[in-house]
Amino acid sequence: MKVFLRIFAWVFVTLPLLAEAQEVRVLSEGLSFDGDIGASQRKTIILQNESEVEKTYFLKNISGDIGSSQEMKICIGDACFDAKRDLAKIKVTLAPGEIITDLYLEFSLGIAETRGAFDLIFVNTSNIRESFVVQAQYDVTDPAKKIDESDYDAITISEVYPNPSNRVAQLDYKLKKRETLAKITINSFIGNPVAEYELDPDRSSLLINVSDFHPGVYFYTLFLDNKNIVTKKLVVKK
Repeated sequence: MKVFLRIFAWVFVTLPLLAEAQEVRVLSEGLSFDGDIGASQRKTIILQNESEVEKTYFLKNISGDIGSSQEMKICIGDACFDAKRDLAKIKVTLAPGEIITDLYLEFSLGIAETRGAFDLIFVNTSNIRESFVVQAQYDVTDPAKKIDESDYDAITISEVYPNPSNRVAQLDYKLKKRETLAKITINSFIGNPVAEYELDPDRSSLLINVSDFHPGVYFYTLFLDNKNIVTKKLVVKK
């Protein structure tokens, strides 16, 4: 009985806090930084205070994979801060019902080809149990390795279209050498295999049903005789 009462008391105390944590929403989708080595990009973070009181938050933590050569700044209007060194200085205040659109994340893609993801965790200055999270991911490519041609010795192939896609994605191709084993593999953003398709030499297009894929970034790779030829990005939206 005492255990039950303790559990009941804990739920009674924490439920208001859990409900309160939902009062500030991140309206912008997960931020995606895609580009060549050395590039720098800026994305807007859109927040809404759904409560009836003013809220102030500061950046408490950054979790995830960020390389030593990758730099990140958070700008509130014209004031910019180094996200790695100025955590506590990065504060944002929202009036009751306010939507803010002048909060920006500037991300320098660094000096190496890589990809990863990270979270920015903001907490309320007066109640650290109340927080919101801004999710971001990046994909850094080496321009020296890019393949612009779609015409190879054994196949001519298009890029996937439409891209982004929410139902069916398609690519067109023509196998020049029928004996070549050609296939397309699809992997998730973190490299997990999702699907594999062998290209029929008697056909000229491949239809990929993405309606069952979770929204997000995927990578599709062309293999010729089990040799990795080229990898490109496919974005799935609902």
